[in-house]
Amino acid sequence: MNIHKRAAFLGLGLSLLLGSAVFSQSIEKEAPKGFDLVRSGIATGKLDSISYPSKTVGTSRKALVYTPPGFNKKTKYPVLYLLHGIGGDEKEWLKGGNPQVILDNLYAENKLQPMIVVMPNGRAMKDDRAVGNIFDKDKVEAFATFEKDLLTDLIPFIEKKYPTLTDREHRAIAGLSMGGGQSLNFGLGNLDKFAWVGGFSSAPNTKRPEELVPNPDAAKKQLKLLWISCGDADGLISFSKRTHDYLYQNGVPHVYYVEPGGHDFKVWKNGLYMFSQFLFKPVDVASLTKYSVLGTPASTNIRNGKYPQILPDNRVVFRVKAPDAQKVQVDLGKKYDMVKDTSGFWTATTDSISRGFHYYSLLIDGVATADPASESFYGMSRMASGIEIPDKDGGYYAMKDVPHGDIRIKRYLSKAMNSWREMYVYTPPGYDKSTDKYPVLYLLHGGGEDQRGWATQGKTDMILDNLIAEGKAKPMVIAMLDGNVGMTGGMAGFNENVLKAFENELKLGAIPFVESNFRVEPDAKNRALAGLSLGGLQTLYAGIKNTGMFSSLGVFSSGWFANNPTLTDPQYEFMKTNATTINGNLQHLWISMGGKEDIAYQNCQIMMKKFDEMGIKYSYSEYAGGHSWPVWRHDIMQFSQVLFK
Repeated sequence: MNIHKRAAFLGLGLSLLLGSAVFSQSIEKEAPKGFDLVRSGIATGKLDSISYPSKTVGTSRKALVYTPPGFNKKTKYPVLYLLHGIGGDEKEWLKGGNPQVILDNLYAENKLQPMIVVMPNGRAMKDDRAVGNIFDKDKVEAFATFEKDLLTDLIPFIEKKYPTLTDREHRAIAGLSMGGGQSLNFGLGNLDKFAWVGGFSSAPNTKRPEELVPNPDAAKKQLKLLWISCGDADGLISFSKRTHDYLYQNGVPHVYYVEPGGHDFKVWKNGLYMFSQFLFKPVDVASLTKYSVLGTPASTNIRNGKYPQILPDNRVVFRVKAPDAQKVQVDLGKKYDMVKDTSGFWTATTDSISRGFHYYSLLIDGVATADPASESFYGMSRMASGIEIPDKDGGYYAMKDVPHGDIRIKRYLSKAMNSWREMYVYTPPGYDKSTDKYPVLYLLHGGGEDQRGWATQGKTDMILDNLIAEGKAKPMVIAMLDGNVGMTGGMAGFNENVLKAFENELKLGAIPFVESNFRVEPDAKNRALAGLSLGGLQTLYAGIKNTGMFSSLGVFSSGWFANNPTLTDPQYEFMKTNATTINGNLQHLWISMGGKEDIAYQNCQIMMKKFDEMGIKYSYSEYAGGHSWPVWRHDIMQFSQVLFK
């Protein structure tokens, strides 16, 4: 290493602290052809086999050590510890991946910071050969024992024998499969020892993310780079994804790299090629979400559906086969033109899509259709596709290891409508084993939806399960009603008669059925009513007219129409006349809005000014997101916490 390179290298730590603009690499998505082939006429590194005394194991153990081209004992180098899989040993990388070739080629292209690479045997036991049943209990446990061997025996030996930089900022750990799990476990578990951590196709030995990163804020401060990669056809990808999901929710910067391939060296060699270029250089954290070849199939896809795929930066890749179509678009509110390939597949990549649930359609030669690769949802007055975009703040509706309630589909003959109707009913955890009576929230959907909305798009059961487990919400029954009554003409035919029809159905049909078929408290203090959009109007009408029946009302993304005095003025007159009764009966009149982009925003603001003038008491909440399910999920999460207390 010449004096200029050495000076630059020794000043690396200062550059990291100062946030140097010279970042680790240009955005290269995957290794180019020939990256792993021996090239003539370039400088090469050297491989040595070493033995070190292990007090942990009580014997001498072997490792391979790669020193870079131009290695100089007077220069101090950072170190990468590179770990193998459950069926390998210190030679697995050498036999399957030729890492020295990959690294030599990268040095020749001036893409690597000079480093020492140590490839140990991660099976820390006296007979550490990969023979017999490699899944024997003692052999599997030896991979966990290696943490002590690594920290107390191998690292001190390497740092004594080789000229190394011994601070955490100049120490990295990465591995494949079992070694990927070790790298995440040991690296993230010892952030005072490692600042660079990489897991390639990490195996089931990977700890749960809550154990890996119990303090996300500390990890953000200490990690220089966290790399998680896997092949899309790898049966172990769920372990990488659950780690990524947790890191994403907790705002810990990392690379989540998905590429075509299975559980093999094609993937792992590419992982080494990509990961090694970041090491011991300033990292542009803002660019990390761009490093992925493929996205992750959306959770709303049909079983085994590979598309749509969500990229780490929440852009979405759509793909559909329509060989005879002339024009295909994706309609997500904004329309995206799709491009056809020679096999008849149409593909498009969107902009970054906002968090949470979104309806979408495929426009095939102008006809709006549901995507056959997606689950379908009743919304927009028809069956449509839906896509769930990861939400950093969406942990409150995630599936968690807590007691779970049930959603029951119940059909009943309504005396009000003289017809059979259907409701979805959430019963809280322990309902069937209990003799308790519960309070009830009657919950209403929006226009163009039905009783399925809150259960499927809304994830109401997940939200309540989590809140109840945390002690934040009282156990309650939630009756998700079908609010479609007397609206054969759609919104054009919306009038007070439609609202009266719903009021009758609520009082004479839904409530009597629930109180006759579920263990619920049949009094006002244990009843609440809420709804979104159209359901918010129904709540305003039926709830305000009957405050003697309810202790709380929730109005989400709704408000009386400012341009329809024929409908609205009588409602305000009723409230003005009965303001004292309304305020006295209601514990909560809870109004919420999805910010200024919510289509009901202005109506709601005008309505609340009217409430102020009349002295009607209410509380107001605003959560950016417009007129959409991410907002309404947040609404039910907040509203349910104030009920029945």
